[in-house]
Amino acid sequence: MISSSTRLRPWIELLRWNKPSGRLILLVPAGWALWLNPSAPPDPLLVLQIIAGGLAVSGAGCIANDLWDQRFDGHVERTRSRPLAQGSLSRWSALTLLLLLLTVSLGVVLTLPRNSLNICLQLAIAALIPILFYPSAKRWFPFPQAILAMCWGFAVLIPWAAATAALEISLPLLGCWLATLLWTFGFDTVYAMADRRDDAKLGLRSSALTLGRLAVPVVRLCYATSALCLGIAALQAEVAAPFWPFWVLASGLMQLSCRPLSHGETSMAVFGRHFARQVQVGALFWVGLVLAGGWF
Repeated sequence: MISSSTRLRPWIELLRWNKPSGRLILLVPAGWALWLNPSAPPDPLLVLQIIAGGLAVSGAGCIANDLWDQRFDGHVERTRSRPLAQGSLSRWSALTLLLLLLTVSLGVVLTLPRNSLNICLQLAIAALIPILFYPSAKRWFPFPQAILAMCWGFAVLIPWAAATAALEISLPLLGCWLATLLWTFGFDTVYAMADRRDDAKLGLRSSALTLGRLAVPVVRLCYATSALCLGIAALQAEVAAPFWPFWVLASGLMQLSCRPLSHGETSMAVFGRHFARQVQVGALFWVGLVLAGGWF
């Protein structure tokens, strides 16, 4: 008799809930946005809505990725055990769950405050385009990680619009958005380094392959510029003094996380630790914003 945990395992793996770092890393920029916008600190209900929507969208993105890549994943060391690649779930099952998660995401948007509903709905619809088509980019675009970064950018725009009922251009908004784009491009380039050999054999593209030996210096530059943009955003938002020790610490840890890469370490474990470290670094920025801006 098959246990319930065994039956659930493919679904959990399809959603990557067995790898929480990938889910948390999408929520980090949303946290930055919620504490950098003019109405900060946010209403606790809004925070819960953003978390629920972020988890649903993140799961939908994982399923879309696996549906696009089903015939490739079995030939890539890092992804060969995924449920669709192994055949432990059918495409129709995955499509059904994808539609369910998109429905949940829409439902979360419809519960947002009435004065911000219109703009948030427009942003959510716009976000679907890069989210659903990002997985195809590795077939035709030398920097698919830039498209993922655009997806992550909506994790700033939607919470900001939900909190302020507007999306007026300002240095805090631009700084937070650009910091997110650069940070995402950096950590996903490192993530793609794990697949370089397999991607090259399959004729797939990534920023890790395109940049070659420049990949690590570019990642370092992305992290440094991301920290700078976030610092400018915090300055312009007049964030209080408790934020800055966290900013200094997190900015330094971003660079330290690249040392194994600069020394030529290329094991799966190294890439995995780097990705997990970015969740911690991003959360440090957020903790600084929370301590400086309210709730504690």
